[in-house]
Amino acid sequence: GEPAVQLMPSAASATERAAALRAQIARHDRLYYELDAPEIPDAEYDRLFRELQALEAEHPALRTPDSPTQRVGGKPLPAFAPVRHVVPMLSIRTETDTESTGALSFDARVRRELKLDDTQPPVEYAAELKFDGLAINLRYEHGVLVLAATRGDGETGEDVTQNVRTIHEVPLTLVPQPPSHSPLQPPSLFDAPGVPEVLEVRGEVYMRRDRFDAFNLRADAAGEKTLVNPRNAAAGSIRQLDPAIAARRPLSFFAYGLGEVQGWNVPATHAGVLDALAAFGLPVCEHRAVCSGADALAAFHARIAEARPGLPFDIDGVVYKVNSLALQQKLGFVTREPRWAVAHKYPAQEALTTVQDIEVQVGRTGKLTPVARLAPVFVGGVTVTNATLHNESEIRRKDVHVGDTVVVRRAGDVIPEVVSVLSDRRPPHARAFSMPMNCPVCGSDVVREEGEIDHRCTGGLYCAAQRKQALLHFAGRRAMDVEGLGDKLVEQLVDGGLIRSLPDLYRLGVLKLAELDRMADKSAENLVAALEKSKTTTLGRFLFALGIRHVGEATAKDLARHLGSMDRIMDASEAELAQVPDVGPVVAASIHRFFAQPHNREVVEQLRACGIRWEEGEMQVASGPLVGKTVVLTGALPTLSRDEAKDLLEAAGAKVAGSVSKKTDFVVAGTDAGSKLIKAQELGITILDESGLLSLLGNRES
Repeated sequence: GEPAVQLMPSAASATERAAALRAQIARHDRLYYELDAPEIPDAEYDRLFRELQALEAEHPALRTPDSPTQRVGGKPLPAFAPVRHVVPMLSIRTETDTESTGALSFDARVRRELKLDDTQPPVEYAAELKFDGLAINLRYEHGVLVLAATRGDGETGEDVTQNVRTIHEVPLTLVPQPPSHSPLQPPSLFDAPGVPEVLEVRGEVYMRRDRFDAFNLRADAAGEKTLVNPRNAAAGSIRQLDPAIAARRPLSFFAYGLGEVQGWNVPATHAGVLDALAAFGLPVCEHRAVCSGADALAAFHARIAEARPGLPFDIDGVVYKVNSLALQQKLGFVTREPRWAVAHKYPAQEALTTVQDIEVQVGRTGKLTPVARLAPVFVGGVTVTNATLHNESEIRRKDVHVGDTVVVRRAGDVIPEVVSVLSDRRPPHARAFSMPMNCPVCGSDVVREEGEIDHRCTGGLYCAAQRKQALLHFAGRRAMDVEGLGDKLVEQLVDGGLIRSLPDLYRLGVLKLAELDRMADKSAENLVAALEKSKTTTLGRFLFALGIRHVGEATAKDLARHLGSMDRIMDASEAELAQVPDVGPVVAASIHRFFAQPHNREVVEQLRACGIRWEEGEMQVASGPLVGKTVVLTGALPTLSRDEAKDLLEAAGAKVAGSVSKKTDFVVAGTDAGSKLIKAQELGITILDESGLLSLLGNRES
């Protein structure tokens, strides 16, 4: 005891020692995780790590956000907070031509946009790999990692900082490499030359195949759940609410671009940007090149295709970018895709295996999908055991029998599919497939609508296979809007036998809910309150919530508006239903078939008995300037949300469309309106602000 007390460092020496340890650990992390060249054994690394932990425990002020000890831990999050990207994370165009012509056509487009003729020199490009992982934006302020966010919809992502901190290849601080100082005495980060005030780094979180396989071996040996494939493993790990789980996943990271930048002289070329990011200690893939002209791009594509099987991680193509940032700015964007970049994909990967069985899965809408159970085969970077056969017609067309040898294809995230059959290898015991007459889950009749290729279960709200998704749809924001009823809770409620049909939702009590895992009393009270609130709704929302095939939000509103009451809708003939605007024979037949099932009518009656109510009475749209008009919403309005504006427009008889065309009558534009506003101006379409919209809606004050 006594010597340990005497050796405990003073606050000043502890600060120096902690800084030295952080620098040493960061250096060894780089050697181990990025360069695969460790200099010290694991035991020595662990000793350094434990010493730093002990120092920070003794002197809590030393526990800075950029300390290696902060990579692991933190409490599980209730949800991910939204993050608005200062610079949108746009997707790039994909060139599906898998031959060299993909490079040629991209170069031709760029030269045409830049007005270059054949006498002028070739364009210089930066060529790199298209990683198969999850896009991430890292925000460094004065060299310290302060935020990590997913791409999301390009404008708004999710805050996944805690999980990204667990990735050892992501530096918590930016320090120019190689350091011009002893790693034992690093300078203040704020004084480090060249570190920007703000630097947003765009890149990809991925999982190496060897680390994926090793993780699954350990998980399998421990009787734990294994990961499906490297890409899903990377995406799923980053979106874990518990950072401790993410910390156990062997994730990696590559940087490939920039977001917002302040206080830094950005290099003139994309290749220069990547070199600078590497100099800051960020991992940048070595498989990149500067290529002059289309032929050099095609050669890069071919060279990487040959090297692809030996890469330690999955890719599904290469990316070409105009190297000059000035030319990138000149080329600009089209429909929110950069004109200066393209992803050139590789052909789908295929393999041979045998069909061991054909089973039928039932989806949320009752669609029956035949699935081939395969002898395991490695294809497209993962081991495949199942492949979709789409529908009975597809099975007949390809002549797939149980026992057949088949060609299986997997391309990127696409579900593996059976491409063709080697009929000359068909064994004598092979058997043909026929779609069951009854749902394999609930026993209801299986039907195939006229003009459709899919078979469907008629069980509707009664079928257990559709129960979870039916509940999620029912509780959705545009349906019954039950706040707090998400995927995991629905799974617990259904798997635990608490909910067998929709009315069971409204029979839940706080005590029952509080018994569920991770459901606190307050959360249970909030959910019961949300369910009570949802009981007051509209007929249109209720109809949409039932999940009737072909009945979307607009059709549900039309039914409510023109027939006016639930009983009238349930009892209507197909001919009566077809009189409703935009309801054709197929939709009318689907609605009639749904309410012809006694168990579906019973669910409606039970929901009414639970207290769900709405105003009834035929609702005709008043005349006005918006009746029958097509309106597009873009940007953020001052006081109205997008949903509120949409509801007001539809109530006034307008149709709200998602894109601008010659048929558009009005565009309502708020702040940050993008390409839709530009297109409307080009087409000469009337553009309204919020006050103009409210004026048309009835001289309401904004």
